[in-house]
Amino acid sequence: MDPPFLHELAKDAIATFPGDTAGAINHIVTNLTATYGATHINPKQDEWVFNNAGGAMGAMYVIHASITEYLIIFGTPLGTEGHTGRHTADDYFYILEGAEWAYAPPSLKKEVYPPGSVHHLRRGQVKQYKMHENCFALEYARGWIPPMLPFGFADTFTSNFDFPTLWVTVHITGREMIRNLLVGKI
Repeated sequence: MDPPFLHELAKDAIATFPGDTAGAINHIVTNLTATYGATHINPKQDEWVFNNAGGAMGAMYVIHASITEYLIIFGTPLGTEGHTGRHTADDYFYILEGAEWAYAPPSLKKEVYPPGSVHHLRRGQVKQYKMHENCFALEYARGWIPPMLPFGFADTFTSNFDFPTLWVTVHITGREMIRNLLVGKI
């Protein structure tokens, strides 16, 4: 997948469905399916699951998962804040609704990402971030994905003990990764 293409797709979804996150998500999934084929895109737009990572909580819908890429919708109507984690992949956060703030020392200033913008967290970088109320984003990660998975699972074992949600997350992610491996997508 191509980060500039995804950025343009996110901006087009916002312009086509202003204030309608569900419409924007459907627009994104429809266009991704047309571009990359149904083999690589999870069409189950009602397959949302809670995600706790780095102290932040929201919900996600896995659009695509392979061992070198993932594409999800992540967000919450309530707002959340946490640690980005330090990852083995570049992470692109395309804001669809709301706003994200980010911060990394030694700067004393926050970074602000409104709808239509992209927050690119380069592999190995780390930041504090905050998603305000009603913030949803298209998140694309490109790189070596398996080492990122424990970050998404760790809060289950250290704070929330929500093993049913962990099971659903592992099931969806594993299903999508295996489905892509079976068609030669690493």
